[in-house]
Amino acid sequence: MEKIGLFYGPEKGSVERVARLIADMIGERRVELLPVKSSGAADIEKYENLIFGISTVGRETWEAEGPDADWDRFLPEIDRVNWENKKVALFGLGDHIAYADFFVDALGVLGKRLLDNGADIIGRVSPEGYTFSHSKGLIDGKFIGLPLDEDYEADKTSPRVEKWLEEILPRFHR
Repeated sequence: MEKIGLFYGPEKGSVERVARLIADMIGERRVELLPVKSSGAADIEKYENLIFGISTVGRETWEAEGPDADWDRFLPEIDRVNWENKKVALFGLGDHIAYADFFVDALGVLGKRLLDNGADIIGRVSPEGYTFSHSKGLIDGKFIGLPLDEDYEADKTSPRVEKWLEEILPRFHR
């Protein structure tokens, strides 16, 4: 399998912890971890197999001072990439208790941006087994990627990631 570019943000929190878990499960030699804060279109172009990890923080907090300012700068880079012959999988972190009305919304924002640019997104997940009120992460009846709640369902993260990887890894370019 070709090396996977795993882009994530923010650093030093739950998103990075899950990105490292995914890299460990796949095998670190097959994955390169790349913080979005220091990445751009040229970095994305190096990979045919990509995973993006994002936290559920509203768009209004992605600007200069917030912990996800890196995404405010990185999202426009997506528009500069040629998505032909690339496979993309997404995971998003959210809090299904405190933010039940916005559960993994950032996953949906990222997914829509990628779809609008012609990305081939794999690894959609059924909402069955998840509790929430509303989510922009739902597109055509499924989550556009893997939703995870490290605040209240951390015990479900590893099994959910493992099941998701079983689906996406065979679909990546070899």
